[in-house]
Amino acid sequence: MNKKVIAGIALVVAIGFMVGLFVAQADAQYKGAAMVKAAAEKDVKVGTCYTCHDPVKQLHTMGKHSKVNCSKCHAGLEKHAANPGPDTRPATNTSWEACGQCHKEQYQSFMKQALHRPARDEKSQLTNRSPNPFWDKLMAGHGFTKEHNLTRSHVNMLTDHLIVDRAYGGRFQAKNGWEYIFEKGKAWDILTDTHHETKEHKAFIPQSAAAANPVCLQCKSQDQILKWSYMGDKVEGKTTWDRTSNVVELAKDLSHGLNCFYCHDPHAAKPRIVRDGLIQALTRPEADTLWHKDPKRTNIKVIDMGLRGFNRKIAILDKYDTRLQCGQCHVEYNCNPGTDTKTGEPVKMGDQRTNHFPYKDVFGLYEHYKNQINFLDFKHAITGGLLWKAQHPEAEAFYNSKHAKAGAGCDTCHTPKMKNKQGKMFTSHFAVTPKVQLKETCLTSRCHPKWTEEEAKYAIDSVKAHIKGKMRKAEFRISVLIDKIVTAKAANVDPEVIKKAQDQHLKAHILWEFWTAENSDGFHNPDMAKEALMKSAQEAFDGIKLIDDAMAAK
Repeated sequence: MNKKVIAGIALVVAIGFMVGLFVAQADAQYKGAAMVKAAAEKDVKVGTCYTCHDPVKQLHTMGKHSKVNCSKCHAGLEKHAANPGPDTRPATNTSWEACGQCHKEQYQSFMKQALHRPARDEKSQLTNRSPNPFWDKLMAGHGFTKEHNLTRSHVNMLTDHLIVDRAYGGRFQAKNGWEYIFEKGKAWDILTDTHHETKEHKAFIPQSAAAANPVCLQCKSQDQILKWSYMGDKVEGKTTWDRTSNVVELAKDLSHGLNCFYCHDPHAAKPRIVRDGLIQALTRPEADTLWHKDPKRTNIKVIDMGLRGFNRKIAILDKYDTRLQCGQCHVEYNCNPGTDTKTGEPVKMGDQRTNHFPYKDVFGLYEHYKNQINFLDFKHAITGGLLWKAQHPEAEAFYNSKHAKAGAGCDTCHTPKMKNKQGKMFTSHFAVTPKVQLKETCLTSRCHPKWTEEEAKYAIDSVKAHIKGKMRKAEFRISVLIDKIVTAKAANVDPEVIKKAQDQHLKAHILWEFWTAENSDGFHNPDMAKEALMKSAQEAFDGIKLIDDAMAAK
């Protein structure tokens, strides 16, 4: 091989290395992605870190990770130790791969594609939970009438959120078109910003909406966990992001969907929660949540991680409890602006009510929102009355269910124990419907060992069919009530009667809409679902009668 060829090869290698290094560095800086290291980080003396980081010391010394060096998850430690301060702050690896280095089966199962759920599948399709024609009428005035998608797996959750046209006005699109559905990497490797020249959050394409905000993103990713204060409060000069931040800029600082450290403390290797709204709910003085009323509740220890000039709280659980861990996201919470029910004034993102967890079942929500925190989400475009919008209240629906009382948790059915190729048991992190893995869920010795797979599917489908039937009945009654309110307004019925009818609409709406947002078609608690939906139909009927009587008296 001659000198020119050798020189050419060397040049190509050098250019490739430099480009790769530049891209890696830019990626880490721009996206808040996993840290990039040219070589393995040197181990540090853990005691040196303990000197300043007392909360870390408390956690690190109590669990299975006590022998894991700080360098496994942090980069730039030597420089920081030599000159501690914000300017030398180490980089923290928030990637799935950081945990996957050691927890291989959990990582591999987490990364599996959920092929049973089509991407961007609308809830309002005739075959789904909230079919039209009623959906758009009952939710008129809310952004979900523009797009209301069912979820895929956790690995896709950030990408699926960013690409929703009602959230970002259609500005974020897939680089490779529909091929994105098979891509499982970091969000900004898959998506592109079609309007990168502006930071504006608005509708860029027809029939889209710009409905996302920083609190929405607290479920979709915790890449920003070190830049966000407790409750998303703004701390001038200290926090990078808060409830009022530009959501487009915040979105671009994220790369990963559900991070492992939502539920597992990386220092202690113990179960935890990090969602600020849930920690606040469990510690508020009213002590009125499902957890507070549970005599067998899992105890928590709240720790302020400190040192950054603002509160940053986590809560360590004394045992695994998926009703709390999964309940950080699979829960009803408020994450948006709205209207104060007493004053009629707008509630903007600076108000802490825009990051709020009731953690109550469906029967406590009318009183909680209307009369306790005085907040409702949107104005109905047809009746003019204020209404509430549920998120995804699986944890509260399940909390006092028959399955929960029997000792099952979310993990029992959605992330069950499995054997690897060597026969060793591990917890699968492929969070899907139990119908995908019935042998490991419904049909185990502790649950329904005498059932066949066909019988298990039949049982699940039967419950869901029954509850969907009740949903359709409630929807019809509410739809009639909406029409009656419009008619009454046109006929100049007493405004007080209209107001009472709108309140009946709100009561009926909450009891129904809870189950359109709850992602099990009522299976998590069929008894509660049936009771709530039948009450919804009755509340709507009472509102109809109220107007009919007033019209007859004219």
